[in-house]
Amino acid sequence: MKGVVLAGGSGSRLDPLTKVTNKHLLPVYNKPMVYYPIQTLVNAGIEEILLVTGGKNAGDFLRLLGNGRDFGLKHLNYTYQEGEGGIAEALGLAEFFAGGEPICVVLGDNIIENNICRAVDNFKRQKDGAKILLKEVDDAQRFGVAEVKADRVLGIAEKPKNPKSNYAVIGIYLYDATVFQKIRRLKPSGRGELEITDVNNFYIDEGKLTYEVLDGWWTDAGQFESLLRANSLVAETGANKMTGGSRAEVRSPERSSAVRSSKVRA
Repeated sequence: MKGVVLAGGSGSRLDPLTKVTNKHLLPVYNKPMVYYPIQTLVNAGIEEILLVTGGKNAGDFLRLLGNGRDFGLKHLNYTYQEGEGGIAEALGLAEFFAGGEPICVVLGDNIIENNICRAVDNFKRQKDGAKILLKEVDDAQRFGVAEVKADRVLGIAEKPKNPKSNYAVIGIYLYDATVFQKIRRLKPSGRGELEITDVNNFYIDEGKLTYEVLDGWWTDAGQFESLLRANSLVAETGANKMTGGSRAEVRSPERSSAVRSSKVRA
């Protein structure tokens, strides 16, 4: 399995901090933001990683990260996204890198307390299809939201005004090689972007999307409020933990005490 970190976009919601740098280079406690998603992949045993970035500060990533020595990597791959065509468009740039292998995709502003080891292991046993990670949140309208009924996901809505659940689809996705075929089928949304939610809904239509609920805290860092929260959480508890009960577990939304993996069906 290979890993992809998506670190493009203008970061306009963090203006003026992003007038002179890419938002993923901003500090979160004692590290640049982009360090956390890379560490998420490395902790899951993924060593072949591609960073997708864009904008005027793309070269800063190379100066900061080099070949990934700080993460114990021998090499780190880079590619450039022209413009702002959305998450799915950025992911489409990883097709050559993926080379027909399954991939784990992490959005560059997503930070987790623990790890995704079990989710990755479960997906490897899944053989094909895709897996999404869910987390119950208070501000679901900010995210792609999964409509969940018992052990089923009925669909995913992108930033709905009236969410049908509080389960946000967090920015960590596992896909088989058919994801790139699905991206080519996409049409721009009302925002003029290729939406990753539409990709996930294609998998739901095929009956090949599974889900897990992440254990431990999760936050993005794409707005001032969430950036502050990310700094506070990392300072208080640390992030990307591997030991003891910090391993990511599969949990049913209705029975959070049960460890399980659930099939997503349309």
